[in-house]
Amino acid sequence: MAKGHRSQIKRERNANKDTRPSAKISYARVPVQKACFVLDAIRGKDVKTALAILAYNPRYASRVIEKLLKSAVANAENNNGMNTEGLYVAECYANKGPTMKRVRARAQGRAYRIEKRTSHITVVLDER
Repeated sequence: MAKGHRSQIKRERNANKDTRPSAKISYARVPVQKACFVLDAIRGKDVKTALAILAYNPRYASRVIEKLLKSAVANAENNNGMNTEGLYVAECYANKGPTMKRVRARAQGRAYRIEKRTSHITVVLDER
């Protein structure tokens, strides 16, 4: 059990909080594997280059991640007061979300299961 008063424990927990600007989308209708192809392309790049990569990437996940990156840039500008010129994608990852199970009718009265996978995608920015 933790020692100290409740407010002291909260203060210590908030002191370790990450202050980098970020954005997160939960339950995105993109499988983790397909989202990771796009995330690997922008990881470590500056924001301007990353947005250019996403604009010309034909994958569906790139549209979702482009919106997410623009949101993270807006958070950096408005909440943290950062200059958008020096920002780069420090971290970006996709975690597995819940899977929606659906049934598809097949020949001879059989039913096949279709799994519609979701993911939780996070983008974290930082200044150079």
